[in-house]
Amino acid sequence: MRTGSWTCSKKRKAAIIDMVKVLVFDLGNVLVDFDHTIAAKKIAGCCDKNIKQIYDFFFDSPLTGQFEEGRISPREFFSQVSSELNMRLTYEVFLPVWNEIFVQSEKNRAVYALAKKLKTSHTIALLSNINILHFEYLKNKIFIFDAFHKIFLSYELKLKKPDPLIYKRVMSSLGVLPEEVFYTDARPELIEAANRLGIKGFVFTGVDQLKKDLSKSGINPG
Repeated sequence: MRTGSWTCSKKRKAAIIDMVKVLVFDLGNVLVDFDHTIAAKKIAGCCDKNIKQIYDFFFDSPLTGQFEEGRISPREFFSQVSSELNMRLTYEVFLPVWNEIFVQSEKNRAVYALAKKLKTSHTIALLSNINILHFEYLKNKIFIFDAFHKIFLSYELKLKKPDPLIYKRVMSSLGVLPEEVFYTDARPELIEAANRLGIKGFVFTGVDQLKKDLSKSGINPG
């Protein structure tokens, strides 16, 4: 009886391992850290808004959402930001202010190293809510994108997380079912949206927890 039970348990574990085919990583605060406050502080002296108002506007305004969905161009985004904030900066001065909000910590580097390692055994994908200016800046400044077989960006897909369609688009492109996807993201509400579709989603809080979540999903993080 014990032998049979142990055999069944081993088979179940093997089935879980086989089930997960794709590992999907978020970008912000997982592979790179960012802080819109850095830009807000620089802009505060050149407009009629305070730091908090600028931060709130940049982080989660309808305008930023349109930019992340690729529905307006960088120049259009700049023009509307200038109008909304009464910002007295040229486009050329605004660009580095807008872009230079990213840092790569030891935590981020550890996630990158883990993704590179897992790339030898699994399909590794990136799914990010990001605008074209930030992506082009990161592509030239921080070398992390070679860890991924596939990169899915909101401004290219014209969709943002947590819209269910963006997760479905990713799964369709990769040819996998929800239960075949492991997904980690720093924002709980984005994980909750993925979980509702049947995806194995886990909130990213650090590398050690990420490794535990991978192990629970039948993936050996090494």
